[in-house]
Amino acid sequence: QVQLVESGGGLVQAGGTLRLSCAASARTFSSYAMAWFRQAPGKEREFVAAIRWSGGTIYYVDSVKGRFTISRDTAENTVYLQMNSLKPEDTAVYYCEERSSYISDIPRRVSGYYYWGQGTQVTVSS
Repeated sequence: QVQLVESGGGLVQAGGTLRLSCAASARTFSSYAMAWFRQAPGKEREFVAAIRWSGGTIYYVDSVKGRFTISRDTAENTVYLQMNSLKPEDTAVYYCEERSSYISDIPRRVSGYYYWGQGTQVTVSS
């Protein structure tokens, strides 16, 4: 069982920045990949970014490339999402998700992950 706790959301003006954190805890934590998804009101949860826990592979959805950066701290079992140049369309609840078992490629669908946190609200005003 893995517990994920997101933090760092808030209200920011367009063009601003936020840094989301997701702390993972388990009796023995060993991850394969972690990802950020987001869900806006009335919309399906969508992929934002993912990172292989051992390093080397990162994916982003096209709409955030060049603005968002995913990273991880393996010593702290934490994954981050640095969000710059925020836009009103980035407004959503952001969820951290985790997968512990190997798969040939890092998933970019919700179904590819086993655990997720409670989410953190990001609101970008125009």
